Amino acid sequence: MTAVATAAPRGPWSKRIRFGWIAEIAGMYVLYSAYDELRTRALGSTASALAHAKQIVSAEKTLGIYWERAIQHAFLDADWFIAFQNVYYGTVHFGMPVLALVWLYRKAPERYVRWRNTLISMWAIAVLVFFVWPLMPPRLMPKEYGFVDTAAQYFNFGPQVKSTFKPNGEPTKHTLDQYGNPFAAMPSFHVGWSTWSVLAIWPLVRRKWLRALLLVYLVSVIFAIVVTANHWLLDVPGGWTVVGLGYLSALGIERAQRGLRGLLSTRRPASASAVGG
Repeated sequence: MTAVATAAPRGPWSKRIRFGWIAEIAGMYVLYSAYDELRTRALGSTASALAHAKQIVSAEKTLGIYWERAIQHAFLDADWFIAFQNVYYGTVHFGMPVLALVWLYRKAPERYVRWRNTLISMWAIAVLVFFVWPLMPPRLMPKEYGFVDTAAQYFNFGPQVKSTFKPNGEPTKHTLDQYGNPFAAMPSFHVGWSTWSVLAIWPLVRRKWLRALLLVYLVSVIFAIVVTANHWLLDVPGGWTVVGLGYLSALGIERAQRGLRGLLSTRRPASASAVGG
């Protein structure tokens, strides 16, 4: 009995299931689809989203960081640059986490489990915040705030962008189908996912120049969400908070699993002796 226990694998990933990556892809796809659906259903009223945005503006002014409009207007004359930032905003957000997951799965399977669970927990936490606290992004604020919807004016997504809202102020069905919940701005998941990607693969990156590129990537994402007026600066620490809570949740899952395995292991010898007696 002791010999068997000694030879037992250290963790659930010490021996992989054959073709387990297929199950991982299927599971992550289902969970992300659920997150995306719940994110869309978390749509609050335009009035509450605007009220929360005004609170953000007030808080940023108090903190002396109400810089979004100045940053955006500094680059509005460079059409090609704004167009690039919109493309960057809409693509790297999805690509980098996928690359990070694949890298972790292949090179650090046990680390993969922890950071996969972190990501799933982040989705759950973010959806809860979206339901409780809808937030209007800068690009949808009233004209007197001076923000420009760069996706509509500097990058051609088609005429449908001009009819984002119904006459009663609610988002159109087309907007929800094409772009999801426009009031899911807090936390910024662009920042959350990019920070998650950097932290998840950081120990696997040995070369200093590659680590520098990871930091540049993170800063570039923060810049992109601001210059395109898709997020407020306070959405950034919101994204970081979700990463931290997601990581703590993943650690909690691991502790629960260890406790369950310990409980089962203490019961097995008793059962075996009972059978033998």
